[in-house]
Amino acid sequence: MKKLYFISSLFVVLAITSCSDNGDRNPHNIYMPDMAYSRAYETYAYRDSATFTQSESERGQKIFYNNAPVVGTISRGEEMPFPLAKDANGDTTNYYASKSIKNPIDTLTEKQLVEVERQYLINCGICHGSKLDGNGPLYKGGEGPFAAKPATLVGDARYEAMPDGQMFYSVAYGKNLMGSYASQLSRKQRWEIIAYIKAKQKEAKASAAPAASAAATAVVKK
Repeated sequence: MKKLYFISSLFVVLAITSCSDNGDRNPHNIYMPDMAYSRAYETYAYRDSATFTQSESERGQKIFYNNAPVVGTISRGEEMPFPLAKDANGDTTNYYASKSIKNPIDTLTEKQLVEVERQYLINCGICHGSKLDGNGPLYKGGEGPFAAKPATLVGDARYEAMPDGQMFYSVAYGKNLMGSYASQLSRKQRWEIIAYIKAKQKEAKASAAPAASAAATAVVKK
């Protein structure tokens, strides 16, 4: 009985001792540190190399790991990358550089046109109007909640001459009172809407040309 009591007591003492915080609790050599230490950082968080020169007690944090996407790559399902980033406040370098970027979508099929027009009306028509005349529900001839008239996409030479890439920049990052639509529209949808706007501008010019020619002929006859 005494032996059993002695053995039980010894076991309890060893258990308590092994759980104490005395001694060096930091391992000096770790065979697989990425399994010993968690690398669960915030998604897309960036950590530069300076972060990894930490104290001896945090040696496991010296593992270099960066879960940000590789520069120059796009995620699966993302099409038609736009190479220019948003300008810093007060800078317009990339905004003007975007003029040189061409729309990868030249034409729209009848089926595409129906869907793109729907997307335009949902996302753009509220400001720019269903007729692209800048008279959407938010302006409503000056009676709506917006005091300033939105851009007239058809009928204003400034926006008719605006290159596709610059339009894309404005839709992607926002410009003046218009906010970014990057969260509402994919890159492909943005390019499609711009192709739709340009098609409407061409239609308006084509229909205006005969009328102008007829008016000029009437003046000559007088």
